[in-house]
Formats: sequence, structure tokens, C-alpha cells
Amino acid sequence: MPSWLLILIVGVILMIIGFSGVGSLLVWIGVAVLVVSLILGLVGRGRSRA
Repeated sequence: MPSWLLILIVGVILMIIGFSGVGSLLVWIGVAVLVVSLILGLVGRGRSRA
């Protein structure tokens, strides 16, 4: 299971339980990790074709 997905799941669970500050922080960190991994994946795929 990817790390960004685990971070998002934990963040959403914390937000549901009531720790909205920590939960929203983890959700934003998970989204940032997802975006960075997508960008690196696209850059790596582009380099392998050239």
C-alpha cells in the first residue's frame, strides 16, 4: 500500500474521531506526497523514452 494512501486514511480517520487539526495536517501531507510522486513518475517515464 502506498505511503500517501496510508497517510490520507489515517488523516481522515483522525478528522472523523475529532482530531481535526492533526487530521487535516496529515491529509495535506498525504496530498503533497501524492503530487510529488506523480510528478516524479511522469518525469521518470519521460526520461526512459528518450
